[in-house]
Amino acid sequence: MLDRLTNLFPVWVLLGGLLALVHPPLFSWFAGPFIVWGLAVIMLGMGITLGVDDFRAVLRMPGAIAAGFAAQYTIMPFLGWGIARGLELPTPYAVGLILVACCPGGTASNVVTYLARAHVALSVSMTLCSTFGAIAMTPLLTKWLAGTYVPVDAGRLFLDTVQIVLLPILLGLALHHGAPRVVAAVLPFAPLVSVVVIALVCASVIGQNAASILDSGALLLLAVFLLHAGGFLLGYAFAWIFGYHRIVRRTISIEVGMQNSGLGTALAQRNFPALPTAPVPCALSAVFHSVLGSLLAGLWRLTPPPAPPPAE
Repeated sequence: MLDRLTNLFPVWVLLGGLLALVHPPLFSWFAGPFIVWGLAVIMLGMGITLGVDDFRAVLRMPGAIAAGFAAQYTIMPFLGWGIARGLELPTPYAVGLILVACCPGGTASNVVTYLARAHVALSVSMTLCSTFGAIAMTPLLTKWLAGTYVPVDAGRLFLDTVQIVLLPILLGLALHHGAPRVVAAVLPFAPLVSVVVIALVCASVIGQNAASILDSGALLLLAVFLLHAGGFLLGYAFAWIFGYHRIVRRTISIEVGMQNSGLGTALAQRNFPALPTAPVPCALSAVFHSVLGSLLAGLWRLTPPPAPPPAE
């Protein structure tokens, strides 16, 4: 029963998003610290599934981490720029789309990797690397491709990463080894909790930006869809070209296709006050990458790879 409810992840995300558009107050309350702590709980749930051996295996895969990092900061930024130019988006939407395309992978990618039964430890490692890399890569790429410099608060980004990703994972690892009976009791419910929290996060973003989303039109919806659909597809192809195992291909695909849309939204609000609608593509990004990622997670959860990836 729990597995069935978990596999309906795309349905819950879509349903929550539609309800948030119709009546935003249903979900807009789930904001600020609720999102931060919700994601931290999810990361804790993933952490209890991991052992030290999982991370030792990742350390034997430096090529996969490097490939994910390279794909994150080449495929998505240039894809965002190309879509903005190709569809001739209005300047505010073009800037917002390019900005979110230049952001690192988001923590939601770790959740989707977890639900897809791909390589969670590798996904977490890729997210951490791309997040730290964002301190330099996001402003430089945005300045180059959007023509405007976007400063990144490195201290705040670091603290967010520690709070949302690193500390819960370390706590989960500690519980995994120090309290196995507790972990065994909680583990069956962890995937469903992840699904509920991600659905709430997506619905909250939609609810808070419902008016802008409804006014944005089909062109912007198409642009954001193409950005993330292209990211998933090209990320998988990139890993396939380099000959990685199917689990690694799936992990890199998810990591490339899902962005830190919350960071993009905050940067757009702080750095483009003259373009008040620039954050809208970032808000839509959170919805599209979660829906597309959840669809992939549902599909891949039902078709697990035949064997774990070999160490490099």
